[in-house]
Amino acid sequence: MQAEAATIAPSGASELIRRARALIFDVDGTLAETEELHRQAFNGAFDCRGLDWHWDRAVYKDLLRVTGGKERIRAYHARQPIAPPLPDGDIAELHRIKTARYAELVETGCCPLRPGVADLLTAARARGQRLAIATTTSHGNIDALLSRALGKRWAADFDAIVAGDDVRHKKPAPDVYLAILARLKLKPSDCVAIEDSANGLIAASRANIPVLITRSIFFRDDDFSDARFVLDDLSELGCPR
Repeated sequence: MQAEAATIAPSGASELIRRARALIFDVDGTLAETEELHRQAFNGAFDCRGLDWHWDRAVYKDLLRVTGGKERIRAYHARQPIAPPLPDGDIAELHRIKTARYAELVETGCCPLRPGVADLLTAARARGQRLAIATTTSHGNIDALLSRALGKRWAADFDAIVAGDDVRHKKPAPDVYLAILARLKLKPSDCVAIEDSANGLIAASRANIPVLITRSIFFRDDDFSDARFVLDDLSELGCPR
């Protein structure tokens, strides 16, 4: 019930944000609604390699329970009743093509930051808070999105960036968050994780970091009962200063 109350009482969420020494952001679904572009990019990669695969939105929503693009490809391949072998090198090449296609789609400007994200980043910098990114997506995907949204020098505003390939285990394992804490040299209670999915919530919670959820299109029906607050989007924070 705490999560339900938070959706109608964002002042508590604003206070949680204000008190934090560092804000740690997920990327896909949290900073921007990117998942539909990822889905299209995967399908483009399959077409490019002559694979008779197509992920519709229902299939992709189910596959999102598997964290990591290469892992999703492997999981989908394993579900096929009859399928030729798909070596790791082929999976990596599919993912490389997909990443390039995703960057092309982002560059069209069709995927802006979600409401409230830019204002929160500005307010956090003004307060002297540290900013970090903890995500399962790749560095290339992060750069494609944020270079378009925040400018080519976006990374200078973040004190730590940990992506999926930087750690041994992806979300819901806590590895990306533990790596961020080590780089920032902060305690979990000094930070707030901003996430949009149950896997992200579990990952941050396993690292003992309080979590604020901003509901996204693909994960809005996840169980967020363990989050401190659940908002529809970050504009509900009212740019806390």
